[in-house]
Amino acid sequence: MNKRSGVSWLVGVLALVAIVVLFQYKVQFDWAMFWQQLRHVAVGHVLAGIALIYATYWLRAVRWSVFLAPTKKVSAGSLVGSQFIGFSAVALFGRLADLTRPYLVARRVGLPVSSQVAMYTIERMFDLGSAAVIFSGALAFTPKDLPHHELFVRAGLASLAATLLIAVFAGVVRVAGGAVAGFARGALGTLSKPVAESIAAKIIGFRDGLNVIASKRDFGVVVLLSLVMWGMIGGAYLETAHAFVTTPELAGLTYSRTMLLLAASIGGSLLQLPIIGWFTQIAVTAAAMHAFYGAPIEVATACGAVLLVVTSLCIIPPGLVYARVEHVSLKKVTEESEAAGKEAEGAVVETEGKRQVSDESDIPLQQERRREKKAYPRG
Repeated sequence: MNKRSGVSWLVGVLALVAIVVLFQYKVQFDWAMFWQQLRHVAVGHVLAGIALIYATYWLRAVRWSVFLAPTKKVSAGSLVGSQFIGFSAVALFGRLADLTRPYLVARRVGLPVSSQVAMYTIERMFDLGSAAVIFSGALAFTPKDLPHHELFVRAGLASLAATLLIAVFAGVVRVAGGAVAGFARGALGTLSKPVAESIAAKIIGFRDGLNVIASKRDFGVVVLLSLVMWGMIGGAYLETAHAFVTTPELAGLTYSRTMLLLAASIGGSLLQLPIIGWFTQIAVTAAAMHAFYGAPIEVATACGAVLLVVTSLCIIPPGLVYARVEHVSLKKVTEESEAAGKEAEGAVVETEGKRQVSDESDIPLQQERRREKKAYPRG
């Protein structure tokens, strides 16, 4: 953890320095205008955005209960706390805390951490696919007379292509996950054996996650929940932009045009560092609003700051309350979840290796049985 977090911190510090230098020497930034924009924010729109984000955490709990249903019946209400605590840890400690949610769920329902990490993997894939569908679908209705229309169309097509690739990959892994993992292990093993084993374990985890969806009905429910959830997240972005009522570029923003901002925000959150990640996230979304919508950089930066609060930081207060009620230390559970995640990866690789050895050892027995059937047919 120390080595990886050290590299992440170095990258984050360099990114923050670059942002400061850009604002100081390249951009004529009017701080008075920035604070003025924040003072005139329409609070009702901000609260509506926060309400939408809170509702998505409930939907995440419902979706996770569907994942658990074939193994154990668990109410969605009992999983809400794990969602709030887990996302609070991510907001405070960055992507190093990603496994906090599956770790907490595993502790609550009494199942192995590896099984919940597999569900977390499939959850991420449904998130990515649903976001891509919402993104490409909304951009399909972008009016042709809007600026950067070609950029919107290309982004929508790229998103749709990515969705189809995800679907094909999921189908292949569902049918032949072991073979795909073996291919990845062999192809990447010459470059880095630990990396190859980690990727192979994630592929196996993804396959196991797909296997928890027991029926077409459950699959349909998960798809519907995911689409509704990401539609609501897009709505939260739209409400935040509309909160800047004195800026026509943002106050008149349509849902379809909000999708590029959503995509930029998702990209900026991939390298989410403790505290520093807040500023890089603001910078990414501000740059997107300034470039795509023509909003003044001061207004775009103010909107980026409010957007960070609405989509990420608003989770911290209820997350801390849940942590207090459930006697959970965010820092401690983050460290424990990362260690448990590594152990789960090792367990997946070991189990898959034993299964392959077992399958290979059964081949002579199967051949002998086939010979016996030929020699002594029934009847």
